[in-house]
Amino acid sequence: LRQSKYYENRQARKARSRRLIQKGALLEKYFQADNLSVEQTEELLKTFAGYVNAHKPNKFKNDHPNNN
Repeated sequence: LRQSKYYENRQARKARSRRLIQKGALLEKYFQADNLSVEQTEELLKTFAGYVNAHKPNKFKNDHPNNN
């Protein structure tokens, strides 16, 4: 039982890591942010977060089913 929980947690961590890497690659690609530091990237995202979240299509909002 303990091993299966460990395995599940490990798989979840791997999936999250993969997702974060993929999203980071997309961020660098579309925002041409590969030359920015982590702090600069955060500042860039903060600049546009309000606008993007306010104009996000419903299918991408957290309360929309099947938006994985």
